[in-house]
Amino acid sequence: MNSELKPTIVLVHGAFADASGWTAVIKNLQRDGYTALAPANPLRSLAGDAEYLRAVLATIEGPVVLVGHSYGGAVITNAATDIQNVVSLVYICGFALDEGEPVLQALGLGGGHSALGEHTLVRPYPGAAEGDADGYIDPAYFKELFCDDLSDEDAAAMAAAQRPAALNTLGTPSGVPAWKTIPSWFLIGSDDRTIPPEAHRAMAERAGGIAVEIESSHVAMISHPDAVSKLIVDAAKNAVPA
Repeated sequence: MNSELKPTIVLVHGAFADASGWTAVIKNLQRDGYTALAPANPLRSLAGDAEYLRAVLATIEGPVVLVGHSYGGAVITNAATDIQNVVSLVYICGFALDEGEPVLQALGLGGGHSALGEHTLVRPYPGAAEGDADGYIDPAYFKELFCDDLSDEDAAAMAAAQRPAALNTLGTPSGVPAWKTIPSWFLIGSDDRTIPPEAHRAMAERAGGIAVEIESSHVAMISHPDAVSKLIVDAAKNAVPA
């Protein structure tokens, strides 16, 4: 591929995490000559988070490969609609929602089940709408649900530093999905206990995406950065002519 045609890789984190989770993947991409950007996802509302990402995308010239982890997948699904320079979508254990579908509903696709809602701690935040609050994964269950293939020490540190998401992000119906017009790639973690693999397979199938499944927890970009990087590069190479 002509280096001048290499797209910018924009990496969007999800709930209970932050952009630092992409560090190993970013290093791989940079070694391969790609420009990478991992903006902070506000985690306040699906529409607002998507609008924020659209503002970021408006500052980037040339083609973009948009990558979303977990709830970040829901954000890229909404943000990329009608954005002409987004050439591919990559879902890393991420939500590829359909129109009108909220995150909580998508968790049950394919007959899957997640215990995430059973182990969520709620804390208030200033300016929250009535009935809304910040949701955290209970640290006692964080490793089991989120990152079971990381060390106990790393999991405990991530649990302590997790970024909460407003609860409304889980119940808001999604808009027109960008995957209906933009090619998509999926990395599915067979040991994912946050998004059931059955649900992720169902999302990949209805999107007509290219799916790769590996033995990974929900945080494949941390536990398997080489596999994640390879899928992103494959998406980039197949989206931009040589």
